[in-house]
Amino acid sequence: MYKPLADLLRPQTLDDVFGQEHILGKDAILRRIVDSGNIPNMIFYGPSGTGKTTVANIIAKQTNRTLYQLNATTASTADIKNIVAQLDTFMAPNGVLLYLDEIQSFNKKQQQSLLEHIENGKITLIASTTENPYFYVFNAILSRSTVFEFKQISAEAALQAVKRAVSFLEERTALKAKPAEGALEYIAGACGGDLRKAMNAVEVLFTAGRPDGQELVLSLEDAKAVTQKSAMRADRDGDNFYDLLSALQKSIRGSDPDAAVHYLARLLEAGQMQAACRRLMVIACEDVGLAYPMIIPIVKSCVDAALMLGMPEARIPLGDAAVLMATSPKSNTGHIALDAALADVQKGKTGDFPRHLQNVHVDTYTQEREQGYQYPHNFPGRWVKQQYLPDELVGTRYYTYGENKLEQAAKQYWDAIKGEK
Repeated sequence: MYKPLADLLRPQTLDDVFGQEHILGKDAILRRIVDSGNIPNMIFYGPSGTGKTTVANIIAKQTNRTLYQLNATTASTADIKNIVAQLDTFMAPNGVLLYLDEIQSFNKKQQQSLLEHIENGKITLIASTTENPYFYVFNAILSRSTVFEFKQISAEAALQAVKRAVSFLEERTALKAKPAEGALEYIAGACGGDLRKAMNAVEVLFTAGRPDGQELVLSLEDAKAVTQKSAMRADRDGDNFYDLLSALQKSIRGSDPDAAVHYLARLLEAGQMQAACRRLMVIACEDVGLAYPMIIPIVKSCVDAALMLGMPEARIPLGDAAVLMATSPKSNTGHIALDAALADVQKGKTGDFPRHLQNVHVDTYTQEREQGYQYPHNFPGRWVKQQYLPDELVGTRYYTYGENKLEQAAKQYWDAIKGEK
């Protein structure tokens, strides 16, 4: 019976698990918990292929607990009842360890059906999810569990696993692998931190490889063909999509053009051009802003050109926009000022309009022809001192000039006219 290579090479001890040293390394917290034998309810959170199921199996083996596995995408409340029925029987004299994969697919009622049994300790729950558990897991389950985050596997760790897989298949097929330069490294990098995908790629590569006597040629072209775009995690409903958008904006905000084009490239390669366009417009307004106001129509033009051209040509104006913003001066003073004003308005700090700012139509009803408004264009410097904020807010400052050249020039101009220092 066929068994995938990923299952054949599934680690049997915590020492064999790749890439999760932060929780499974020597003296790391999860490692110490497992070694103690006292397993609490836990939620494993992280991308696919990072070892969540493997670690759950190792925990069950090391603690001599009866292990039941359910996938929440296909399981039902009846499946949980069947497990509960076996509690306190010879099938599970010491309780059971329930590994519930993709727990976010269970609704609130289904998750609640576990509560009684995880509270009395007869079921120890290890749930896994690729989504943020603080958004998708019922709070009562979350409060009774410890969350451990599994990180995306680095290319270096993935390469170790790829080489191990090649050695295993060499022994199994009695052929000596002859990988082209960079072929194994390409698989390790292109798997996107998903070791299952890396193992699948190696297995297909061996199946499609060209034997040369006792050697099996593994070409770089074949490695690229079997991996395709597996590294591109950007599901619009998943955390990784928003992580990519966040990383793009923070890189531009941090004035790092290299990181900016890297994350933009990942979005485009994942087919998320429209999301990238929208975020670039946000960045233009939010992070460059008043330090270079013309950035807004410039980026808008780049975005319009990209949407008109489509990929692959769209990458040209979008790359220009990302690099231009990353290397531009930054200011968030405009929207910070508005946010402060919005906070006051939402608190009810408004007040009546000053009489001289009201629309002249008011005079029609009150028969008061003189509002006292002074027209700034009639005064030197096009400015005259008068009250604009409501009485309750006189003296309030929302806007502070940024330190960039443009805003400082504006500050000097108005300080001179208003006689301020």
